[in-house]
Amino acid sequence: MRWFKFSIIFLLLILGVYTASMYIFVKKNSTIKVERDINYGIDKVYPQFNNLQKFSRWNSFFSESKTFFTEYYQPYEGNGSSMSFSDDSHSGELQISYENPLRTLKYQLYQDKNATPTNITVKFLPVSTEKTKIIWTVFTPEKSVLERYSNLWSDSDFVEIVDKSMTNLKTVLSNKIDKEELLKDIKFDSLMVENLNEQLLLGVNVTTSNKSDALYKNILLNYSKVTNFITNDLNKKEDEFGFPVLITTATNFKDKELSYYLGFPLSKKVTITDNNFNFKEIKASKAFTIYYKGNYANRVRAIQTLLQKAKSESLDYSEMQQVFLETPTADRDVLMKFSLPLR
Repeated sequence: MRWFKFSIIFLLLILGVYTASMYIFVKKNSTIKVERDINYGIDKVYPQFNNLQKFSRWNSFFSESKTFFTEYYQPYEGNGSSMSFSDDSHSGELQISYENPLRTLKYQLYQDKNATPTNITVKFLPVSTEKTKIIWTVFTPEKSVLERYSNLWSDSDFVEIVDKSMTNLKTVLSNKIDKEELLKDIKFDSLMVENLNEQLLLGVNVTTSNKSDALYKNILLNYSKVTNFITNDLNKKEDEFGFPVLITTATNFKDKELSYYLGFPLSKKVTITDNNFNFKEIKASKAFTIYYKGNYANRVRAIQTLLQKAKSESLDYSEMQQVFLETPTADRDVLMKFSLPLR
């Protein structure tokens, strides 16, 4: 009996110390502010925030869970747009409650059965035409004494979410804007010198016949195969990977049988369990480049132009990179960039 009384007194003492600590040292709600810069203009950055379908794809709060289910409601962007979400651990709703275009957005985040939302304000400050400062401010709802302990680590949790999200956003914008810039000022059949960045490709190794249009049919087949794997199995969106790259020996376009690697650039390696697919790393290099539009079978002239240029300058070269700038189809000319990396 004495031990029981002692236990009760001890528990009451601990509860009293906890309650006093929460009242004295931990605020009933908190305000968290995080500032980050991103090297893209506000006209590129802002649409990724005021459209919740885009926002949820790179924001790590939503994108890191493989079981996340989301549903979007009209209007799909701007003030009044909203979405619901759920996974194995929690559910809730997110809505845009205020918008000052290109300047400020206010979100309300309802989690689980909480009737009081977490209020998030995001401000956008143009530093230059190619740089934007993003200021995140979070106002957490008031919590009871028993729940207030969670405010002890909410700051670091939010900073981690912001940092991961900003990394994802940079990847999305890089892929999207690199594609836009590449297509902006194409000059066909003009040989150029270009610095190629290093790339990480995910794709397939293939050996096939080079007779008639058999090669192109095989490329279309494997293009669909790799695209389906990346978008369906890996759940990647279009702006999360780059233009597909076909890599071949530079001089094998006359061979009866041709081997190639076809892959899409990704920002980082991911776990894959299908042995049909593999990663290939391409080193940064200087290259002779030429743009081509026409029937794929007639691409040989563009390739020969690059090879002749390298030969005339006595330069050694590595494997040819053939980049599809438009989705290849059976009934349409291809739009491509051919690059011959120089060693």
